[in-house]
Parts: sequence; C-alpha cells; structure tokens
Amino acid sequence: MSSNTSKAFTPLTIGPLKLRNRFIKAATNEGMCKGGIISKGLAAFHERVAEGGVAMTTVAYCATSKDGQTFVDQAHLSQDTIADFRALTNMVHKHGAAAQAQITHAGSFTFLPKDFSSMKPISANGGFNKFGVMTGRYMKKKMDRADMDAIADEFVRAAIHAKESDFDAIEIHMGHGYLLAQFITPFYNTRKDDYGGTIQNRMKFPAEVLSKVLDAVGKDMAVTVKYSQTDGKEGGNTINEGIEIAKILQSTGAHMAQLSNGLNVESIDTMFGNPLPKTSVKPKNLIVRLGMMMQPKSKEPDSEFKQLYSMPTAEQIRAAVDMPLCYLGGTQTMDNVNKVMNEGFDALGLGRALIFDPNLVNALQKGSIRNSGCTACNQCVTLMYTPGGTACLEEGGHKGHAPELNTTPASAA
Repeated sequence: MSSNTSKAFTPLTIGPLKLRNRFIKAATNEGMCKGGIISKGLAAFHERVAEGGVAMTTVAYCATSKDGQTFVDQAHLSQDTIADFRALTNMVHKHGAAAQAQITHAGSFTFLPKDFSSMKPISANGGFNKFGVMTGRYMKKKMDRADMDAIADEFVRAAIHAKESDFDAIEIHMGHGYLLAQFITPFYNTRKDDYGGTIQNRMKFPAEVLSKVLDAVGKDMAVTVKYSQTDGKEGGNTINEGIEIAKILQSTGAHMAQLSNGLNVESIDTMFGNPLPKTSVKPKNLIVRLGMMMQPKSKEPDSEFKQLYSMPTAEQIRAAVDMPLCYLGGTQTMDNVNKVMNEGFDALGLGRALIFDPNLVNALQKGSIRNSGCTACNQCVTLMYTPGGTACLEEGGHKGHAPELNTTPASAA
C-alpha cells in the first residue's frame, strides 16, 4: 500500500492528457535503435520505467526524418516505424503510464555517413560547419523561407505519425544545440534578418513550429517543449533569455515546458550538473568524444555534483510564467521531490536516477526508500551508443538487457 502523500503523487493534467502522478521519465537517448530500428530493447527499457511508477516516459530523439538524425543508430518517425512504436506504446500503456515522443531535427549537429544525406546540412546560419570536420560536411546551409516551411511541415508530419503510433504526448526539442536551438542560441544564429538578433526574433521559427504542431495534434495530444534555460557559456543565452523563451512558449500555447540547460558540446557539464567522467579510453560515439574534449581544461578538481543544480534558474522562470513547468536537474531524494513541488513546479523530470533504478517512483511512494542510489557519475552517458545501450555501471544499478534486443524490431514475433 502506498504511504507517501506528497503532491508529486497526485494527478496532473497537461493539455488534453491526464497523468496519474507528476513524475516524467526525461529523454535520455538510450542508444537502443541500432540501424534506426525501433527495437525490443528500447520497448523493454520504457516498459520497465512505466512499470516502475512514472506517469509518463519519454522516448528520446525521434527525428522528424532520416536526414534529421544525428546518427544512424537513432529513431525517426515515419509510416515505416508506426508498427514498432505501437508495440512500444502498448507495453507502456499496459502499466498505466503515458508515452511521449521527443521530436527533433539535428540541423548541422549531425554525424551521418557521407552517403546518407545532404553534404551541406541546414542550420540557422550558413558557412563553416565545425561538426562537419569529422564527417566531411565542412559547410552548412543557411535556411531560407522555403527550408523553414519544409522543416515545419516535417515536424507536423512527425507529430501525426506519433499520434498514429499511439503516443499520448510529443515533446518538441528546442534545446541542447539541435536545429531549433540553432535558431535560439547566439552561438549559432547571427542572422541579420527577421530570424536573428533579439531573442524574440530568434524564437520566431521555433515558435512557428510549435504553433503548427499544436494546430495539427494539440486537441488530441499533449504538446510540450524541452529547452535550455541558459547556454551555460559566456556569449550564449543567459537566464534573461531563458525567461523570454518561456514567455513566448506560453503565449504560443505549449501545454508544458521542461526546463533543461546547456548545449551538447559547448557546455555539457551545465546540462548534467557535472562533467563527463575522465577516462583514458576514447568513446566511439562522436558526441561523447566531442563533449569530453571540449570540457574546460583545468588542473582544479572537477566541480562536485549538486542536487537540484538547475533550481536557481528554474525558480526565476517559475516566477515569470503561469504555464505548466517540468523541473529537470538533480532530483535525487524524496526531500528534493517535495522541494520541487513546494517551489510551484507542476512536474519533475528524472533521467539518470531512473536508469539506475527504473522502480524508483514506486519505491518512493511506498516509502521503502527516500534516496536514489544514483551518484550522477555519468558513466551511463558514455555507454549510450555501445551495443547494449544505456545502462548503469554503479553497484546496485540496473545493468540493462541483452544487446541483441537492440537490433530486433519491437513488433517482431
């Protein structure tokens, strides 16, 4: 019998969707879609989290098209993936949880093989593409109005495919350096037209995508947004811009915003609250290698992980808007959970803590534990694109499943 009476265990309504509680599995890019297959391994991962008590689990990085992927080993939403995604959402639903598809486009932040897509990826700006050095895509294309129309339509089609796959919600990814974030952050957007300059101008295209997706599926599905409150590096967006972004999302009609932080490469420690682990072995995955290479070089010890590390900025956004907000960043204990609720956030996102223990929410509600065993060592991040996908290396953590499940379609008999 449940013994915890925290507000976190009460129902929450976002748009047309009612959730059984306020715990949301945040998108963590599990690396379980080898060759783009929506796999039994990915479905099993999300079923474990659903069975463990969350209200909704988010399937990370569902690209709007194959060309929108960062790597070949990622999901995309199309007619071809509906059957496998349905198998996944059915497994989530049978445990009483909702399923959310995170949809995004990589823009210039792509490491696809040369023969896979255009040699000149799209972005807010044209010119030299620093990420293309590793793949031979040295230049990127500045998106014109026709490109924006085509990509907005791509997001709409992806949202419709998510609906057809029986997802209950979609999360539009506007953070971490992917295409929509490439418009939002001044690190990538130095345009002189109506889509550059002020944060209001830089948000025009992302807000347009949100509006079109809401028009297409917003009556039937929750439409949420994940964005970076700050870029976490000098010269990027600060909390002042983070507040303005939230106001624009609210006025555009987003059903909820999840408050993340930082960029995949420039400030990955801001995203996770601490650096990636130091290792003498170079990870095969290019994002992880880039993130580790670009971490600030210092003889000083790494900053210690702080629980609720995003709270100082998130509180400022909470004070500025009335829309539902999902707090994300270092919620490791029941005391943390209650603080998030007491500060007025509507939901809370969990990532690494659920990789460590998919049953965490049930255990917290029953009162059998009050603290997660996760130490935020970030080893799970470095495992993202290994054959077995994301798992925990800590003692007592969940070790994942057999790698062959990540190459078997979820709908296969």
